[in-house]
Amino acid sequence: MNAQSHDIIYLTDLRVETVIGIFDWERRIRQTVSIDLEMAADIRRAAATDSIEDTLNYKAVAKRLIAFVEGSEFQLVETLAERIAQILLEEFNVPWVRVRLNKRGAVRFAQDVGVIIERGNRP
Repeated sequence: MNAQSHDIIYLTDLRVETVIGIFDWERRIRQTVSIDLEMAADIRRAAATDSIEDTLNYKAVAKRLIAFVEGSEFQLVETLAERIAQILLEEFNVPWVRVRLNKRGAVRFAQDVGVIIERGNRP
């Protein structure tokens, strides 16, 4: 990636139902997590060609993550966020990603709670 390129493709509030949590009652139900992504990408070639083949396909990213998260049964949001970052870095060749994973309603009197992680080399 060119040093002058600081493009980010983002996806906000991707909601997926999954088994997540450490308590017995959480292991028996599905809860909704919300995922926000920021992914480094150089969009100049795609802008020039107007072709999906020349950019990060966010529909493909969303489809892959939905399938993964729906099928997962992690105890910690930290683990799930880490696995999401790994998928993006390894399968989609994203050089840097910021993952915000939100487990709404997990803490009484708080609107939401979760983690934010950054992985890879930020341009």
